[in-house]
Amino acid sequence: MATTTTHTATFAAGCFGIVEKIFSTIPGVVSTAVGYAGGATDGPTYQDVTTGRTGHAEAVQVVYDPSMVRYEELLITFWEYHDPTTPNRQGPDVGSQYRSVIFYHDDAQRAAAERSKTLLEQAKVYAGRLVTEIVPAGRFWRAEESHQHYLVKNPGGYCSHHLQSPKVRQALRPLAADAPAR
Repeated sequence: MATTTTHTATFAAGCFGIVEKIFSTIPGVVSTAVGYAGGATDGPTYQDVTTGRTGHAEAVQVVYDPSMVRYEELLITFWEYHDPTTPNRQGPDVGSQYRSVIFYHDDAQRAAAERSKTLLEQAKVYAGRLVTEIVPAGRFWRAEESHQHYLVKNPGGYCSHHLQSPKVRQALRPLAADAPAR
């Protein structure tokens, strides 16, 4: 029996409940988990993070099968479903925990993330400057179980994300074309 090799990607793009739901629908995504990344506090809780004092962002860790979906495709989804021009804010959600971050796990992810940001800046898809951070993935602290798959458990739950611009996918075509074959 062949074993499947999986890779991990981590993104912060506002309220993690909807970000998780969006990524979980992508064919090739094996699992998702919401949690906290990018901060200095060990073992943060949701209550800790919402104070804005831990330095953590609400993040989604995506485990994916690279033979079915490429990292570059995950990046396109990341850029499509949030506003990367508003520092520490997504819609009505305000605070450093809602900032836009790509946490890369290796040099290939870093290069792809930087290229995607550059392509969007060159295409002038957004009116404002892109404030998305691209930083090494450090410790990911899994959020409390009540937050895992929140919108599956609470179908009418709060959601502030929507497709930002079909121009994103068009601007990032070179990124997808440059990606290694599956």
